[in-house]
Amino acid sequence: MDSYTQPILQLLLAVLAGALIGFEREFRDKAAGFRTLILICVGSALFTILSLRLGETSNPTRIAANIVTGIGFLGAGVILRDGGRIVGLTTASTIWLTAALGMGIGGGHVILSAAALAMVLIVLWIFPLFERRIDRARDTRTFEIVCDLRGAKFEELSDHFDASGLRVISRKVHKGRDHLLSRWEAYGSNEEFEKLAQRLMEDAEVREFRC
Repeated sequence: MDSYTQPILQLLLAVLAGALIGFEREFRDKAAGFRTLILICVGSALFTILSLRLGETSNPTRIAANIVTGIGFLGAGVILRDGGRIVGLTTASTIWLTAALGMGIGGGHVILSAAALAMVLIVLWIFPLFERRIDRARDTRTFEIVCDLRGAKFEELSDHFDASGLRVISRKVHKGRDHLLSRWEAYGSNEEFEKLAQRLMEDAEVREFRC
């Protein structure tokens, strides 16, 4: 029984590590949540422990080495396309790293795994605050503007974007019977977008706009 004391403690540590990371994912309502990440961490730790025991001196890492490959397929399942964006990359990375923590704990590198766990929790909990600030500072938005049909109006709209300080990424125009529909994709700060919205509201020839 004594030979199983250390592995059982390692599995309990893996439960704790997976729970701490899983709580953050569950709190943010992500695809891989509390129980999933606990199971990934414990499973990786158990595979590593068994690999070291079954392999003995011949090839002690033959089972554990396949965790890296196998966990990639699991992580790929949470990466999805949402319109023009790719979502789930952070969750997939979290799955991959949780497996690495489980391997580290199962291999007996508890202190190294604990340090890595602390770094992961800082990245997951603290770094989003900086990320939101960056997103607020710079953003990409799409405007749909309906205005009176007049030859020079499209260039006047372009001047509105330039005067607001926005960088136009792409622009398209569609001519209707009595109106001009244009679609603009621009990059800039919240203040610059607000400045543009104000200019469009003051333009008497702009019937409506959406962003």
